[in-house]
Amino acid sequence: MRRELYPRHTAFFAAGAEHRERLMMAANRVGKTEGVGAYEVTCHLTGRYPAWWKGKRFSRAVKVWAAGDTSKTVREIIQAKLLGELGHLGEGMIPGDLIRKTTRKSGVAGAIDTAWVRHVSGGTSLLVLKSYDQRRESFQGTEQDVIWLDEEPPLDVYTECLMRTMTTGGLVLLTFTPLRGLSDVVLSFLPEGDLSKPAKFAVFCTWDEAPHLSDEVKQELWRSIPAHQREARSKGIPSLGAGAIYPVPEADIIAPDFQIPEHWPRAYGLDVAWNNTAAVWGAWDRETDTLYLYSEHYQGEAEPSVHAAAIRARGAWLQGAIDPAARGRSQVDGRQLLQMYTDLGLRLAMADNAVEAGIYRVWERLSSGRLKVFQSLGQWRSEFRLYRRDEKGRVVKQRDHLMDAARYLAMELPAVARTAPKPKPDFGWNPGYGEPGGWMR
Repeated sequence: MRRELYPRHTAFFAAGAEHRERLMMAANRVGKTEGVGAYEVTCHLTGRYPAWWKGKRFSRAVKVWAAGDTSKTVREIIQAKLLGELGHLGEGMIPGDLIRKTTRKSGVAGAIDTAWVRHVSGGTSLLVLKSYDQRRESFQGTEQDVIWLDEEPPLDVYTECLMRTMTTGGLVLLTFTPLRGLSDVVLSFLPEGDLSKPAKFAVFCTWDEAPHLSDEVKQELWRSIPAHQREARSKGIPSLGAGAIYPVPEADIIAPDFQIPEHWPRAYGLDVAWNNTAAVWGAWDRETDTLYLYSEHYQGEAEPSVHAAAIRARGAWLQGAIDPAARGRSQVDGRQLLQMYTDLGLRLAMADNAVEAGIYRVWERLSSGRLKVFQSLGQWRSEFRLYRRDEKGRVVKQRDHLMDAARYLAMELPAVARTAPKPKPDFGWNPGYGEPGGWMR
């Protein structure tokens, strides 16, 4: 299969010229281990780069770590791809005549710990095979030029690997299928949970971008995969851990922004915290019982007066449903946050904070098409993508401030929603009329 048929793979290689951290988050069986990780590591160890190579090049011998889940999987996958199995060295990606020496790993039958590889410069590159079950401490200490992490690492291992390459300007390569969902490592590349907005270099590869997989093979694989893993295993798309709280396609709830009719009642939900205070505004179409979220406020580490000013700017007449936790003491000056925001001119009612009841109320609206979100609410949409439960069924309390604000609004909507007050008529009367001596005396 010629490389032109694999643009995702070659894009990953080329990005090494500019990016120190790279992730290929891919479906199973698309070649991310052998065709991406093992291939690039072999190029760096040997210094034998193909003529078409556009990525980073080392003109000297390098020190490399290659790591996976356990010592057993490292032996069966990474070692086999790079070196070949014990007794068959040279049958992997690295040519046998360039492998100068190897040492065995104690306690794991047939496993290699270290290999010395001849580099075209005349020097000798060093390859060490490691595993995550050795824990973070085993990744401390030495500087490395290249670290390849095949399968998703724990966050502390990943962070330690970054430290090992800081002074060398080295590379950290990650190749895995995101079976752990939106983990901390995945979110370090996709902070909004959106594949179209990576914070660092990331490339994604699906079955449809692997021409060596026939339609028959893909259908067979699809049937054998549990339903909750199909997105991750076939497309490389991270699932929402143990499950999305609102399993509704985002496209089904997004509405283009429009001018809200004046007769629609409006209100907002408010979630207060020092790290992030969030509010979301909704307009209620009573005829269809549809709630449209049309504006949002999301800001951290600011005084209540700053938040209050932003909220009043959207309509001082509006009433909001506030997080009941606002009854607790503020760290600002010891006064209650609720009273503080009231003193700052906000009209507020305490929201019902029954979490599951509130989630169900929002879910009812989403699933029936009675809750729509304006296209412009980017931060709300980011939180919606990440809103999930952990393995024990608990709501993951991270990046959920606007989700909470929407829940308060949905719970209290009939009580707090109101229409804009009509302006008082101006009849052009002279202020002098009605004063003593005027015509009304």
